Amino acid sequence: MTKTTTSARAGSNRAGLYDEITDKIIGELEAGRVPWVQPWGTAAAKAPLAMPKNAATGRQYSGINVLILWGAVIEHGFPAQSWLTFRQALALGGNVRRGEHGTTVVFADRFVPDDEKRRARETGEEAAAIPFLKRFTVFNTAQCEGLAEDLAILAPSPPPCLIEPQVEALIRATGIEFRIGGNRAFYAPGPDFVMVPPPQAYFEPINWHRTALHELGHATGHASRLDRDLTGSFGSKKYAFEELVAEINAAFCCASLGIVPTVRHADYIGSWLEVLREDNRAVARAASEASKAADWILGFLPADGEAEFSIGRRAA
Repeated sequence: MTKTTTSARAGSNRAGLYDEITDKIIGELEAGRVPWVQPWGTAAAKAPLAMPKNAATGRQYSGINVLILWGAVIEHGFPAQSWLTFRQALALGGNVRRGEHGTTVVFADRFVPDDEKRRARETGEEAAAIPFLKRFTVFNTAQCEGLAEDLAILAPSPPPCLIEPQVEALIRATGIEFRIGGNRAFYAPGPDFVMVPPPQAYFEPINWHRTALHELGHATGHASRLDRDLTGSFGSKKYAFEELVAEINAAFCCASLGIVPTVRHADYIGSWLEVLREDNRAVARAASEASKAADWILGFLPADGEAEFSIGRRAA
């Protein structure tokens, strides 16, 4: 098989996988459901509010895999947010029950082919890496048997009276200029500050904290932090993409902190659909950027906290 044939097949597989993921997200949005806001705490959701994690390694899944696994938990009514590969279940002394169907997650990385390494050595130029997307099948711990009972146990979310001070301390710890006042929430990229109306302007105090996390998500894109493109004007596709990043970031932060995520800007759903229909990789890129943003924000939590909040690490 030639290098061209191999590259073409890899590209086709990547495109097919992106199409599958994007079509599912589009279907959810068209049905009025937002994939990164799940009905935790209701009869539809048996699993606790949490970021999905690999039960063998303890690592949390990130990016688009979070949306995929949250969706599977709700669709199948799984009672846990813990996942394993077939081999990991065996290594832990258990097994996947006969007849169970797994959930496909993805791993994105880059590699440098041998031919490219030789060319780089001969020319003195930098070797070009080729992106690839690999599929993994994972199973919820509820689909397994023979595992230790504590593998799927998650610590309960703290009560709001403990969550809210933690979020406020987190805001201060980021060092981002945070102003309280006015009648609308926004991030100003030029002067680099966040503005959020006072807490009493919100029906529930926790909504103030949700809004703060959304706007902090925008602030992570500043050139001095994660350096995202924040030049999109209102109504543009760039603007819609950045709002998508901030929304998913807020959902990841909220779930990590024990706050039930909600949609802060449902009026943008139409523009998100336009972006996703035009680019089958947009939602995966947005979820990846959201993971980086949430990881940056949550990195300011005290190191001696009871829970692990870093969500930027990949798990298979």
